[in-house]
Amino acid sequence: MIETPHSTASSHVASSHSWPVLRSLRGYQPSFLTHDLVAGFTLVAIAIPEQLATSRLGGFSPQIGFFAFLAASLAFALFGSNRFLSSGADSTITPIFAGGLALLATSGSPDYVALAGALALLVGAVLVVGGIFRMGWIADLLSIPVTVGFLAGISVHILISQMPGILGLPTPAGPMLQRLATLVEQLPQANLFSLGIGLGVLALVTLCERIDVRIPGALIGLIAAAAATVLMGLESRGVAVLGDIPVALPELTLPDIAITRWLQLVPLALIIAIIIMVQTAATTRSFASAPNQPPDVDRDFIGVGAGSVISGLIGGFPVNASPPRTAIVAETGGKSQLAILVAAAIILGLLAFGGSLLRHVPQAALGGVLLFVAMRIIRISQIVSIYRQSIGELFLVVATAAAIIVLPIEQGVAIGITLSLLHGIWSNTRARVTPYERVPGTSIWWPSHPKIPGKTEADVVVAGFQAPLSFLNAYHFRSDLMALVQASPQPPRLIVLESTGIVEIDFTAAQILSDTISACHAEGISFAIARLESERAQKAIERFGILPLLAKGQLFRSVEEAIKACSDEAKS
Repeated sequence: MIETPHSTASSHVASSHSWPVLRSLRGYQPSFLTHDLVAGFTLVAIAIPEQLATSRLGGFSPQIGFFAFLAASLAFALFGSNRFLSSGADSTITPIFAGGLALLATSGSPDYVALAGALALLVGAVLVVGGIFRMGWIADLLSIPVTVGFLAGISVHILISQMPGILGLPTPAGPMLQRLATLVEQLPQANLFSLGIGLGVLALVTLCERIDVRIPGALIGLIAAAAATVLMGLESRGVAVLGDIPVALPELTLPDIAITRWLQLVPLALIIAIIIMVQTAATTRSFASAPNQPPDVDRDFIGVGAGSVISGLIGGFPVNASPPRTAIVAETGGKSQLAILVAAAIILGLLAFGGSLLRHVPQAALGGVLLFVAMRIIRISQIVSIYRQSIGELFLVVATAAAIIVLPIEQGVAIGITLSLLHGIWSNTRARVTPYERVPGTSIWWPSHPKIPGKTEADVVVAGFQAPLSFLNAYHFRSDLMALVQASPQPPRLIVLESTGIVEIDFTAAQILSDTISACHAEGISFAIARLESERAQKAIERFGILPLLAKGQLFRSVEEAIKACSDEAKS
């Protein structure tokens, strides 16, 4: 049998979905091994300082960040789809869940760690279920302005949270703005050695990033800072260091917390899961495994979710897809998840045999790495574009960022999600009925415009509605349509609704549309629907009993066809 392009694509998709585990290794070739080894060694140079810094950001001991990376890497290699995606401890979600957990337990305490493990299990379960039931659409709940504001707020959180370590000052308590005020008051007591280390590492990482993203600037900075600390005896001058990292391998254990505590974590878990879905979808779409194949976002939800589940079982915290680390794997020639597994194996060896190697790394150096992360996640160019192109949506950026900075961070994120949804609802309610005119010399009907000449039929009203017809806008639809009828120079014999933009009709809108058509009939006006191209909307017209109410009991493929058919019927 000769394969058509369609049958080839279909068979490929079928085989892709039937591949149960290690999907990124499907079709692996021996020549890929060298590429994966190079990418893996490059990745580990980036991942070690990043996982250490993110673990510190969340209030955990350093090895917990490594546990999270190991769990995420193994799980995604087994259950994910994307060949390049790197998952692990992530600075986007860590401040959010750390802020939520701090309301339930003292940061760094055994209870805090247990709650983090339970949260990871809940988040992972939500992601796995979301992937199984193909809920990738949830990733679209956050609009770009809200996402930009969310990242700006998170960036400010990271900056303020790392300033005590960089300045060599005790970490203040209280809300974020109160912490900032306390730090400003304590500036005269800052440790200049710590400040120099933090800013030096920040400058080095920034320089390396600009030269070539593959240069492990963060790792070089940590090594240089540790060497300077030892050679200059900076510990005796007040520079805080990591100290010995326990040499221990992760063990499987279920978090031992009461059922009421599990229930307290559910709202936070849902917020974190939505944010992970957004970032995972963006990452896997940006670094697709193959240019001619759509990414399997739902399968990647399962991979990242499984990583959170395993992380929770070994004493870690929720994990997330990392766009920067994924970019490193792709840009250094990685061919599969084997590159990420190579990095995980090196970190596993570090945990087992080399924990003391990190003893002299200054806390300020990790703060410098996180300052770089905070500066990188602020989308300045997008903020400028939003300001220039949609000043109204700039409010979403500012409001979301302000909510995350001023309020407890999980509440700020919830407000951001709510603002995103309200903006979508508001956009739908703005849809209005638009009069149409015939383009001279053609059979094309087009929305009327003062600069575009057009013609109308004397006793025909042609109007369009360019949005899903729903309870959000159905009442405006009816009032706008009746206003057009009343504004007609002479009583119309026919109304034609141009319906290209109507992709869905819900129950409320269907009832209002039926009432509107019946009201037209009572005035002796026929009603026709043209160009209703959406299959869902066509089924709704039939399901709600609207089709028999229409002119000739049918839908028309064009406005001109509807006018001609109704004119012929009137003549006969």
